[in-house]
Amino acid sequence: MKSLGFIGKLMYAGPLVMFGIAHLTSADDMTGMVPDFLPAPLIFVYLTGIALILAAIAIVIGKKAKLATQLLGLMLLLFALLIHLKNFGSDPSIFLRDIALAGAAWFMSAHLSD
Repeated sequence: MKSLGFIGKLMYAGPLVMFGIAHLTSADDMTGMVPDFLPAPLIFVYLTGIALILAAIAIVIGKKAKLATQLLGLMLLLFALLIHLKNFGSDPSIFLRDIALAGAAWFMSAHLSD
């Protein structure tokens, strides 16, 4: 069953890497999603991409994975509430995706040790 847990880690971390790469390669397109009250939206998009990739690496290698999943869950919850909640009526899928990923990150953090 240990291999099943590792496969689960890969299945969770893989999309995080892809999301992170998308943030880095399409940063200009994503700056419009950054809330207006935050300065330098391009920097926030790049930081988000880097954070997603680092969280995925931490999960796979098991170093600082508990902290990484706790912070990842917080970041995804904030995205859901600050960015995607306003579109819930027309398209709830992105909001719900971020809520589910945040919940999964926190669930994972409860079963990890650093």
